[in-house]
Amino acid sequence: MPHNILKGFLLAAAALFLFTCMDSITKYLTSHYNVPFVVAMRYLVHCSVMLIILAPRHATQLVKTQRTGLVVLRGLALTLSSLCMGMALQRMPLAETTAINFLAPTLVALLAGSLLSERIGGWGWVAIVTGFIGVLLIARPGGGLDALGVFFALMAACANATYQLLSRLLASTEKAIALLFYTALIGSIIFGIALPWYWENKTPSTLEFILLLSMGLTGGLGHYLFTLAYRHAPASVLAPMTYLQLLWAGLMGWMIFGTIPDGTSLIGMAVVAVSGLIIAFKSRFTKVTPTKPESDQL
Repeated sequence: MPHNILKGFLLAAAALFLFTCMDSITKYLTSHYNVPFVVAMRYLVHCSVMLIILAPRHATQLVKTQRTGLVVLRGLALTLSSLCMGMALQRMPLAETTAINFLAPTLVALLAGSLLSERIGGWGWVAIVTGFIGVLLIARPGGGLDALGVFFALMAACANATYQLLSRLLASTEKAIALLFYTALIGSIIFGIALPWYWENKTPSTLEFILLLSMGLTGGLGHYLFTLAYRHAPASVLAPMTYLQLLWAGLMGWMIFGTIPDGTSLIGMAVVAVSGLIIAFKSRFTKVTPTKPESDQL
């Protein structure tokens, strides 16, 4: 393996580990605090770190956009995904919640045909059907999962798919640093406004305070490392790597929370992963039809 690609692999693996750490911390904290409060702390810390570290040198790049309406909509999609993911993690095991959220790439493949002028193709439909079968195996009736938690996990996957679609649409016109900042800013504004209604009249312990701070740090650092990974390895190589997060989630769910998916759920998680791998390895079935850049109509 060439040195640069190996470096990209290691950076991506570290980023996925940090994302799983953030989800694990979120799950732990939502057993002690309400979800909007926990998610608010994540965004406020993330935004504050970017302002402190990046604003002095990159102030213009942080706020300059060409299609501001779509950038804001992308931030709203991630904010909704974070909220729904927190609600799901509060009610469900880490591994199963993560697996259902990985339905997002399959939803992207389903929606890209009409929204991004991409051809799905035969393998695309195989991946789409496979992904939904995997989720049904995980969230089957009688499987013991909280029905409301499954609903929130599915909503998180839908919002995440919208976020990914907008990311692909905006990649040609917007700088990554601005996209990252606006997601942190929009989440901070929305949850900051709502925070007085969800503020709990209790002082966090030292451990809880550290964990509240670490959510924004792990999320921000994870996104930064993933950006670095794309500098060393192509997207076609890194895309299958994202399913390493399922392994991290399974291990942390067992080590921290003592939960182990049953056999049928493990099969469902594997089926969801196969669905995503088909999309990653067969990217040629979604050829983009060249179009003129869209104007911002939002």
